[in-house]
Amino acid sequence: MSYYFSKIVDDSFEDAIERVTGLLGEEGFGVLTTIDVSGTLKKKLDVDFQRYTILGACNPGYAHKALTAEDKIGTMLPCNVIVQETKDGKIEVAAVDPMASMMAIQNEALGAIATEVRGKLKAVIDRL
Repeated sequence: MSYYFSKIVDDSFEDAIERVTGLLGEEGFGVLTTIDVSGTLKKKLDVDFQRYTILGACNPGYAHKALTAEDKIGTMLPCNVIVQETKDGKIEVAAVDPMASMMAIQNEALGAIATEVRGKLKAVIDRL
């Protein structure tokens, strides 16, 4: 099982971030954090890295259900979605597969929640 879903898009880097943020919103997710990985690596290490942004997406209803079922699940939240420029100049969007993350946890209630969240994140990637 892969730990992510991904798709190459025809958008510019900035447009891809805007588009995926909108699609996440349509599925009930907000973006809690936006991490400019390439900017951070340049600032902290003075290294050049391809454009790479991590969006920390959260669906409050599912987050609450997951935290109620397993109080340490916050170590795996929010659901990360990345937008990156590939070596050949294309733009790739990828989202974590929550089912892969949950395989390490022995909690049936989380499996059902992860299945629903997986469907929503996969729908976002599929609709790009």
